[in-house]
Amino acid sequence: MKVCILGEGLTSLTLAKNLANLGISVDIVSYKKNIKKKTRTIGISKSNVEFLNKEIFDINKFLWKINKIEIFTENLKENKVLEFENSKNYLFALFKNDEVLEYLFSILKKNKFVKFKKKFEIKNYELIINCQKNTPLSKKFFFNKLKKNYKSLAYTTIIKHKKLIKNNVAIQVFTERGPLAFLPLSSKETSIVFSVRGTDNVNLKYWIEKYGKKYALTKVDKIEKFEIKSNNLRIYYHKNILAFGDLLHQIHPLAGQGFNMTLRDIKVLTELIKLRIGNGLDLNSSVCSDFQKEIKHKNYLFSSGVDFIYEFFNFERRFKNQLLSNSIKFLGKNKIFNRTVKKLADIGMTI
Repeated sequence: MKVCILGEGLTSLTLAKNLANLGISVDIVSYKKNIKKKTRTIGISKSNVEFLNKEIFDINKFLWKINKIEIFTENLKENKVLEFENSKNYLFALFKNDEVLEYLFSILKKNKFVKFKKKFEIKNYELIINCQKNTPLSKKFFFNKLKKNYKSLAYTTIIKHKKLIKNNVAIQVFTERGPLAFLPLSSKETSIVFSVRGTDNVNLKYWIEKYGKKYALTKVDKIEKFEIKSNNLRIYYHKNILAFGDLLHQIHPLAGQGFNMTLRDIKVLTELIKLRIGNGLDLNSSVCSDFQKEIKHKNYLFSSGVDFIYEFFNFERRFKNQLLSNSIKFLGKNKIFNRTVKKLADIGMTI
């Protein structure tokens, strides 16, 4: 039983480790000659932390846990619109992408079920999982997508600041230019993600200082930016080739749910593979077909939900309607609403 995974990013390596844990031989193939280090940080829900720890690898040592989220809008200034909290435990956690990537590389290179390769032949594998967007296979088979261009740029960096005793509150501000997130990484570090409408360059430090007054800045790391788009594949597979990760779905970063969606995909795919192995069946296109039936509608609904949040607050910003802002604030105090939102963010769609 042999599987090929195209790509060596976080999704590819996490999936490879999971399959290797099942005793499946995995070849990891990458077309990239040089992988650049990035300042990107990843948000991960509590349920996905538990899944990684139990089924794939111990991620706890890389995590900084967040027990509260505060959401502000330009219209209500310093008055919180929404607040979500788990005072007894935590809501979600954050980690640095490069640290976990480096760790996964180190353990997979020693794993007897895993090999890193530069080339592959389709005929040699029962299942091929394509996690890269720009491979020849992607261009040939996975081009039919539901697309949305937000005409926005995401600016990301990590700020260093004087020690905060309780730096475990994530803050999202829907500013006049777009959503600005402050995501704590330690008592002295906080990740910044600013999704800016338009393609004009912005002075990120100005916006950090304007809305992040509690941070006594000592340093702003290298600033990176990328175009914000939403993509959802209409067809998830071709024969025994399955699209996965960012190739399968890409959403607006404001909710920090991209990798969480992928981990939920990994859970579903793993269960389908376990079922076939348990029944003595080969891995083939049936796995791909079953995967699409199980998860496709959930991914579409979840992606649409994230887009709705963006458009809702964008509408609120454009019309500067305090009645609308206060209505959101009132709704946020409803315990059922608050609990439902936290559950969706944690485990995703369950229908």
